[in-house]
Amino acid sequence: MMQQIKVGLIGYGMAGRVFHAPVITAVPGLRLAKVVERRADTARERYPWVEIVREVDALLGDSGIELVVIATPSASHFELAERALLADKHVVVDKPFTLTAEQAQRLIDLGGRQNRLISAFQNRRWDGDFQTVSEIVRQGYLGRLVEYESHFDRFRNHFSPERAWREQAGPGSGILFDLGTHLIDQALVLFGLPHSVTADIRSQRAADQADDQFELILHYDALKVTLRAGLLLREPGPRFALHGTEGSFVKYGVDPQEDALKRGLTPEGTDWGAEPEAQWGVLNTQIGGLHFRGKIETRNGDYRRYYDNIYQAIVGQADLLVTPEQAKHTIRLIELARQSHSERRTVDVC
Repeated sequence: MMQQIKVGLIGYGMAGRVFHAPVITAVPGLRLAKVVERRADTARERYPWVEIVREVDALLGDSGIELVVIATPSASHFELAERALLADKHVVVDKPFTLTAEQAQRLIDLGGRQNRLISAFQNRRWDGDFQTVSEIVRQGYLGRLVEYESHFDRFRNHFSPERAWREQAGPGSGILFDLGTHLIDQALVLFGLPHSVTADIRSQRAADQADDQFELILHYDALKVTLRAGLLLREPGPRFALHGTEGSFVKYGVDPQEDALKRGLTPEGTDWGAEPEAQWGVLNTQIGGLHFRGKIETRNGDYRRYYDNIYQAIVGQADLLVTPEQAKHTIRLIELARQSHSERRTVDVC
């Protein structure tokens, strides 16, 4: 019999409702058992077996809960993660992991003392397009890579009540802490830490609101990595554009999993995360002395693999893939990006 791990979810806003709960319930071995909702009982409408509690202490005090997932506004992540570790729970924290690298290190140290796993929810490592790009880089199809661009181009020229805290100026709000954490994490997975960072961060829709556009340049010895996201791009650019000494790979369109989850679908089957052919990227390169230009089928994305790894790591059958040390590096680069923007200069990573 597979060991069952009971999961407690703190927060049932968009992150908890769209990303965490349906993926958790799709992973064998994990059982969503308790949800903290302050006022409503929304989670029980979809998951009738769960227990709804109003206070975090009611969840943390339950000895049957082994894994706590934190899906609350960013400014609360550190405090709740610390409390969960002190309550002897394993912890998954939605991005951003913390607001500062110093907070991240404190959680790393506490997790070690408590002998409990802690991880950041970097589900977009399991986007199909990123999985495809990773393989293209690994196989060296482009020769020596000289440029890597990764974008999240969206169009939302209004402010959303459901995203109010993310769009108001305040600790942990804004697009750099939101989508930026994913783009930075993906770049670090592929290339490791850069030697310096240059950043431009803006509030384009309203100057008194949180940042809603950024461009980061991560400087490596022979590689330029450009990460961009914005909310006033009605005509989006490529999701990925890679260029090397032998060729290029360019891909438009975004991984379909987020849209499917927002429509209320639950991850299941082998076709989950499959991308339509119209969104497949184009590879134009030289392979074995032959010129090739054509579409590359996008690998199926699958966010279940993140939580499956969490389960396997807890039961001692796998190493943790998204480590808190990696999450700390991501937050440190955000700190350096903000410094770069403020001082209008390139900042060394140290």
